[in-house]
Amino acid sequence: MRITNLEKTIGKFHMEVNDFYIEPGKIHGIVGPNGCGKTVFLKMLAGIITPDKGILDYEGLSSRDITMMSQQPYLMHTSVYENLIYPLKIRGTRPDEDEIDEMLNRVGLREQKNQYARSLSSGERQKLSFLRAVIFKPKLIMVDETLSNLDSESEEMFVGIISEIQKERPITWLIVNHQMDHIYQLCDEIHYMEKGRFVKK
Repeated sequence: MRITNLEKTIGKFHMEVNDFYIEPGKIHGIVGPNGCGKTVFLKMLAGIITPDKGILDYEGLSSRDITMMSQQPYLMHTSVYENLIYPLKIRGTRPDEDEIDEMLNRVGLREQKNQYARSLSSGERQKLSFLRAVIFKPKLIMVDETLSNLDSESEEMFVGIISEIQKERPITWLIVNHQMDHIYQLCDEIHYMEKGRFVKK
């Protein structure tokens, strides 16, 4: 995916990305101080925010191939199960019940399968959000600080799951995370942002 001459101004904040390439099939970390534009950048790639100008070349990816996990995941007013299978439902894919039970069990949510999703704890919501992001096997996943809100045991579990996915069917990840040890452990490439621009370190 290549980003060319991208610009966005929000209030006093200005982002400018002249030439940036995201190599497919790799795990990319984006790091930088608060307010440097990391979330704005992800939201533009996800189509949530419209750039003022510039070219986003997805190299054949469509919106159905892309998902984004945010710090505060949106959960529908329904069960954990219905939230989890929603990406499959809108794509006309029949859920594999055994696979779903296995996924829920792995993150400790099997007993909450039929529970009202919005009654989950913040950590449990993040776990559900993660499973919902990977269940339809997207080709680009953007993670905005989601892993930062988990306890250390859960973080290690998701690092392991991400590593397993990459071994089976490499996809492209863009991960924003303040836990630098996990960034360096996980990522194939690390990109630094300062004041709305990518800089070399």
